[in-house]
Amino acid sequence: MSEEVKEKKGFFNKLVEGLTKTRNNIVSGIDAIFSGFSKIDEDFYEELEEILIMGDLGVKATEEILDSLRQKVKEQHIKDPAECKQLLIDSIKEQMQVENTAYRFEEVTSVVLVIGVNGVGKTTTVGKLAGKLKSQGKKVVIAGADTFRAAAGD
Repeated sequence: MSEEVKEKKGFFNKLVEGLTKTRNNIVSGIDAIFSGFSKIDEDFYEELEEILIMGDLGVKATEEILDSLRQKVKEQHIKDPAECKQLLIDSIKEQMQVENTAYRFEEVTSVVLVIGVNGVGKTTTVGKLAGKLKSQGKKVVIAGADTFRAAAGD
């Protein structure tokens, strides 16, 4: 019994470490961009895009975040990258809100299947989703079913 608890703790510790690494990569990358660029141009947006995609935000979400940022920068006539850092944070927060488009699985007992090719952020996304649901007081169970991974059977 104590071995099962250790395994579970190990899994969640690994998940937390992975999410922490993702967050730290995004934060350090964004900090580097805002300190490394002196003007807002296409190179600035391309660097932001690369960091957001590499941080597992996904292509579509990244495009929507950057479109929102571009619009706000244009509307507010911002020229200095440092001045739009908070706008980027706000754009990310807006993109991550589900509000009225809440999924049905948030209301009833459900199974969510996440599939995709290697390296697209499935584990990170599942961890983030589980964390969000858990913070809402919901019970969450995560099960791996990757038959091609060496430890999948365990």
